[in-house]
Amino acid sequence: MELWPGAGTLLLLLFLLLLLLLPTLWFCSPSAKYFFKMAFYNGWILFLAVLAIPVCAVRGRNVENMKILRLMLLHIKYLYGIRVEVRGAHHFPPSQPYVVVSNHQSSLDLLGMMEVLPGRCVPIAKRELLWAGSAGLACWLAGVIFIDRKRTGDAISVMSEVAQTLLTQDVRVWVFPEGTRNHNGSMLPFKRGAFHLAVQAQVPIVPIVMSSYQDFYCKKERRFTSGRCQVRVLPPVPTEGLKPDDVPALADRVRHSMLTVFREISTDGRGGGDYLKKPGGVGEARL
Repeated sequence: MELWPGAGTLLLLLFLLLLLLLPTLWFCSPSAKYFFKMAFYNGWILFLAVLAIPVCAVRGRNVENMKILRLMLLHIKYLYGIRVEVRGAHHFPPSQPYVVVSNHQSSLDLLGMMEVLPGRCVPIAKRELLWAGSAGLACWLAGVIFIDRKRTGDAISVMSEVAQTLLTQDVRVWVFPEGTRNHNGSMLPFKRGAFHLAVQAQVPIVPIVMSSYQDFYCKKERRFTSGRCQVRVLPPVPTEGLKPDDVPALADRVRHSMLTVFREISTDGRGGGDYLKKPGGVGEARL
């Protein structure tokens, strides 16, 4: 007579226990709900990338494959009950290359990006993304430009090649000039690579601002609910006639205009959290 259940029985019992435990955690623990939602978000993107890879592979590495990724990702906002409102899309130049610069809050920026992404536009991303499984391969096939930020010489070389690509292949690029995700309800100082790129290619800069996610998402508080996000496309900033020495002032001017709009659309009740402005300019979410 066996006194202990076999391995199969133990696995079945653990599985049933997990089925009972998950709903309890979902309804009783906001932190658990946050981790479940983020795990599904990342896992679902990896799964969609698996589906996209064979479709994109027909063309090979091609910027037009970004349309396929966009089409496959647009529905995710509905799964999470996030309304994305776009304003100012008419500001995109109709038929010329340009550099898009946008604020960077979290991986959820992907939702706003896919909502407003113009044709023949690809992001510039850190090289580590290339090794992110199916997502990395799908991004490579879609023409995403990868930069090793730890090797300055290589990054400068890649940006020079991108400048030529902008002009010869009618491509637009999307850059997050903060360089990393920023959860503090403001904007980090801008790195100047995107602005050097625009000046070198003599193409306009199109600033895009996504309102704060604080009313529905907060990594620090492990909170992820439904909500609204406003995406504002600002008028293009010309760079004709500018030189490398003009880049610092250009970057500061664009950041100031974006930060002003960020505060505006994060307090108007139509996107982002309700902000109290501190002296010195950094907003704090009022929850």
